[in-house]
Amino acid sequence: MAASEQSANKQYGGWNRRYKHESEVLGCSMTFTVYYPPAAEKGSVPVLYYLSGLTCDDQNFITKANAQRKASELGIALISPDTSPRANVPGEDDAMEVGSAAGFYLNATEGKWKQNYQMYDYIVKELPSVLSGLKGLNTQKASIMGHSMGGHGALVIGLRNPDKYAAISAFAPIANPSEAPMGSTALKAYLGDDKSHWKQYDATEIAKSYSGPGKKILIDQGTSDNFWKENLKPENFKNAAPKQLSVELRLQDGYDHSYFTMSTFIDDHVAFHAAQL
Repeated sequence: MAASEQSANKQYGGWNRRYKHESEVLGCSMTFTVYYPPAAEKGSVPVLYYLSGLTCDDQNFITKANAQRKASELGIALISPDTSPRANVPGEDDAMEVGSAAGFYLNATEGKWKQNYQMYDYIVKELPSVLSGLKGLNTQKASIMGHSMGGHGALVIGLRNPDKYAAISAFAPIANPSEAPMGSTALKAYLGDDKSHWKQYDATEIAKSYSGPGKKILIDQGTSDNFWKENLKPENFKNAAPKQLSVELRLQDGYDHSYFTMSTFIDDHVAFHAAQL
């Protein structure tokens, strides 16, 4: 499980370091990238997990969002994992919603997917264990955010493990996948036809029965996002959230689903998490 460094790029006084390791949970090699702020050279810093969306890997956020500047200022490490196993499962490159770069941060139970596509356990259990072997990271102080499919992952993982993550945030999350075409396609493929099995990976359904501790959640949604109304449905999540979930849903006028939007508001999100950590 030990990670080996593959590359390093200095930025804002810190370092983007890309690692590779053999995943026991996923049964294949995996890459992830860590941005270490300058403060990590003097001691261990809190970590902020970022989960990317469909078609992405561990590099999209690192190279496009420009989150490193604020993370450097506030002394927080950014953790960017890949979005799926790369396990050569037959047909895993055939569709955008299922397979490569579309792990949906769940544990698959169906057919050819169930052996490797265990991204929930990878993010919640294995990756933190791997990170604990790296210097400069305090994995006991963690928070989580994501975009689109990754926003779905951040909401689901954060709510199901409220003691592990100080806060949750998302950009344009697939917040009610059971009621959305893209989400339903993935959930059916990975979990089968029985929709009762989908609820454990649907943030809106989880919110309906949430009885955990208070949690702050920040969501940014662009009003020019082509996926918003049909596939994302963050309003459903906000309306389902109980009082102890303090959900701030910000509609950003004219912004779309891209990293142009994310880079505009990323400083707000990093500062939001740093305040909770």
